[in-house]
Amino acid sequence: MNKHIVSAICGCLFIVNGFSQDKNIEELLNEIEQNNTELKGYQSFVESQQLENRSNNNLPDPQLSGFYLPFGDNATGNYTEYQISQSFEFPTVYAARGKWNESKSQQLASAYANKRLEVLLKAKNTLLELAFLQKRKAIETERKTQSKQVFDQIQRLFDAEQVGILDLNKAKIAWIQEQFVVEQIESDIRILLSKLKTLNGGNAIDGVTSGIALPIEVGTVESLWQEKLAKDPLLQELKVNETASLQNVKLEKNKALPNVALGYNYQGVSGSNYSGFYGGLSIPLWSSKNKVKAAEASYEYQQSNTQVVTTSLYTQFQETFNRYELKLEKYYEYQTTMRNLNSEQLLFKAYMLGEYSFMDYYIELQFYRNASDKMHQMEKELQLLQAQLLKHQL
Repeated sequence: MNKHIVSAICGCLFIVNGFSQDKNIEELLNEIEQNNTELKGYQSFVESQQLENRSNNNLPDPQLSGFYLPFGDNATGNYTEYQISQSFEFPTVYAARGKWNESKSQQLASAYANKRLEVLLKAKNTLLELAFLQKRKAIETERKTQSKQVFDQIQRLFDAEQVGILDLNKAKIAWIQEQFVVEQIESDIRILLSKLKTLNGGNAIDGVTSGIALPIEVGTVESLWQEKLAKDPLLQELKVNETASLQNVKLEKNKALPNVALGYNYQGVSGSNYSGFYGGLSIPLWSSKNKVKAAEASYEYQQSNTQVVTTSLYTQFQETFNRYELKLEKYYEYQTTMRNLNSEQLLFKAYMLGEYSFMDYYIELQFYRNASDKMHQMEKELQLLQAQLLKHQL
C-alpha cells in the first residue's frame, strides 16, 4: 500500500493519553522553556560572551606621560616634559571587527538554539513517555481488576472442591503479577514526573491527565529535509560558522595595516618651552605574519566541514525517515489484524460464562495482551521517531 495513503489513514489513529485539554503539548513545552535553569544559564553565558566580544573592539586607553628633571647643573632651569596620546588600530579594523562580532553573536544565538532544541526534545520525549505510561496504567489497572475477579471465582470453585490447588495458585500468581505491573508503572510515572520537574526549573508539571490527538503526517522526505535546511539550528550554525570564518579573513587583512597614535607634547625649561602635536605609526612586520593565511585555511575548513556534516545529517535523517515510514506501515497492518482478534472484555465474559477453562482463558488472554502491548509499543516508538524528525519545529 502506498505509504502516503497509509499515513493519511493512520493520521487519526494516534491518541496520546497524557495531556489535559487546557494544556496541550506546546503549552507544556513553552512552560518548560521559560523555567528551565539550563537554558537560563546559557542565556546569561551568551549575554556575557556578546558583551566581551564588543569590549574587544574598544579603543585602547589614552596615555599620559611626563618628565620633571630637577637634578644636574640646571644652567637653564629645570626641564619639564609631558605628553598625552591616543593610539588606535587602522580605522577599517574596527568596522571589520564589528562585523566579525556580529557573526560571533549569530554563532552564539545558533548555539543557544541548539541547546534549546536539545532541552525541548528531551522534555517532549519525556512527556510522550509519561502519556503512554498513563495510558498503559489504565489498561493494566483494568487487567488487575479482571485478574482479581478471576482469582475470586477460582477461590470459590476451590472452596467448593470443583478445581484443584494448581488452578488456584496460577490464578493467584496472575493476579500478583498484574499488581506488580501496576506498581512498577506507578513508580516509572513518579520518576518521569521528577525528571519533568527538574526540566521545568524545579516546578511541578500540572495538567498531564487526559488525552489529545497528535497528528502523525510528516510529509515527503524531500519537503521535510528542505524545511530542516531552512530552520534546523544545527544546519544554520554551519552557515553561520562559514560567515564568521570569512569575516575573520577580512579582519586579519585589515589588521595588517599600520596602527596609529596621535597626541600632544610639551617640553620646557625656565623661560623657554616647546609644544605641538605628536604622531606615530607602527609597522606590522611581525605581528600579522601568517595570520591571514591561517584565517583563509580556517575558512576553507569550515566550507568543507559544512558539506561533510550536512551530508552526514542527511544520511541520518533519511534513515530515521525510512524507519518511521516502515514502522508506520507495519503499525497499520498490525492494527488491521488486531481488529479480528477477540478483545479482553469478550474473553473475560466468555470465561465467566464458562465457555473457557481457566488455562484456555489464560493462554488466549496472554496472546491478546502481548499483541495489544506490541501495538501500543509501536505507537510509542512512532511518536518518538516523529519527535526526532520534527525536532526543528519545536
